Amino acid sequence: MDDILKKYLPESAIAPCLDLIQYSGVHLKIVNDRVTRHGDYQKLPNGKHKITVNASLNKYRFLITLIHEIAHLIAFEKFGRNIKPHGVEWKRTFQHLMLPFIRPEVFPPQLLPLLARHFRNPKASSSTDARLSIALKHFDTQQSENSYVFEIPTGSIFRLYNGKIFKKGNKRVKRYECIEMSTGNMYLFQPNAEVELIKT
Repeated sequence: MDDILKKYLPESAIAPCLDLIQYSGVHLKIVNDRVTRHGDYQKLPNGKHKITVNASLNKYRFLITLIHEIAHLIAFEKFGRNIKPHGVEWKRTFQHLMLPFIRPEVFPPQLLPLLARHFRNPKASSSTDARLSIALKHFDTQQSENSYVFEIPTGSIFRLYNGKIFKKGNKRVKRYECIEMSTGNMYLFQPNAEVELIKT
């Protein structure tokens, strides 16, 4: 397993991650990219646990995603299956598990202050933390040709991965109002949402 993880994790994170995987008894499966999520946790009908993580993630996002999903498993086992998936029990578990990794031996120095800020109150997805998400993207091996919503001019037309087409509107406090062209419905987009620019 450690030979496999060398491809996906920062070197100094491999041993502690292996310890966590063995301690939690989880089956880790590395899968082809899914657009809508980085990872997933399931308790199987036989009572065993399975975590899937996208193979295309860079090493730092892979590590955060893996610990995120292990935190689900441990929080459910410790506090019961009735807790909210991203409630206070999960947040505390995620913070506790992630803390030993937030150090310069694991993450590049430019990510450390963003990680420290994020893990004061971790969100359901690191992608909703625009500053952290954009910083993590700099370490992707394959750079996307897509644009971020915050980068494109107001009034631009763009397409999402699912084919839906939108027009960018005004910014609310943190998110952007965007109108779906086919329905006229308004949606709020995170500034770091990746889109395919069609027309400015």
